[in-house]
Amino acid sequence: MSLNDTCAAWAPRVLSILRIVTALVFLQHPLSKFLSFPMTMNFPATFSMVWFAGVIEAIFGVLVLLGLCTRPAAFILAGEMAFAYFIAHASRGMYPLTNNGEPAVLFCFIFLYLAFAGPGPWSVDAMMGGKKKR
Repeated sequence: MSLNDTCAAWAPRVLSILRIVTALVFLQHPLSKFLSFPMTMNFPATFSMVWFAGVIEAIFGVLVLLGLCTRPAAFILAGEMAFAYFIAHASRGMYPLTNNGEPAVLFCFIFLYLAFAGPGPWSVDAMMGGKKKR
């Protein structure tokens, strides 16, 4: 078996791993906002923009983690991260490195990819839908 064949065989599983790891890293943000875990943050004012962002991140982050309704959840998170970048980071400078927006940009494009690629085979979506339909 060639390297290309091996990579092609593993690609769907690695997609699932990308989705799971991304969601776990992403969920640190709402967990910090609301539960002070893994670090302490000030609890956002109820119904503030930061509070709504945390609610969106928590709900849709868990959906992406589970691979449940992955495509719409990832699409919403991609949009939220684009919005976060332009609201919180772009005004501080043109480049993500200088405005601390690298995580928002990366999350945005990973979630956008997941919205199009789907959850992979290790997901609730895959368990409920049987074989992947194209």
